[in-house]
Amino acid sequence: MSHSDGPRRVVRPEGPARGAAFGARPATGERRAARLAPAGREQARPPEVLRAVRSLDAGLDAPARAQLAAWLREHYESRNEPLPLGFVAACHLGPPYVDHRLSLIGAILEHYAPDEAMPEPFSGARMLVRAGAYAYVEVYDNGLLLPVHDDGRIVRTRGGAPQ
Repeated sequence: MSHSDGPRRVVRPEGPARGAAFGARPATGERRAARLAPAGREQARPPEVLRAVRSLDAGLDAPARAQLAAWLREHYESRNEPLPLGFVAACHLGPPYVDHRLSLIGAILEHYAPDEAMPEPFSGARMLVRAGAYAYVEVYDNGLLLPVHDDGRIVRTRGGAPQ
């Protein structure tokens, strides 16, 4: 076995990153993650928001969807948080539907069967939702996906992907 065939171990120094003491800029990935996920986006979601997103399977009519979308927009704006384009969540209506999306622009609610394509940037959230680990996924216009656990905790992301 040569020296390059064995497993590699990455050793990171304790404390600040190398070069930080000299005013070095963070690595590109760190800058991108900071730009994509400002602090407000990573605060736990309150129970009211979780209930609102879960209510999407209640067979809401168009006026009720519009009211729900307006309430969600108002919630994010009142907390000075960036407004997501919408949400993707598992659908509990039964076959053929497996997931749905609510767009906060126009209050569009669509249910999707497994073989139906979901539009960008929402399509990236489908596999996260189908994994069953999250209550829903927030989708932002810059491509950022923020998975939300059943208790409202946000999964921290790095460059748009869950960590």
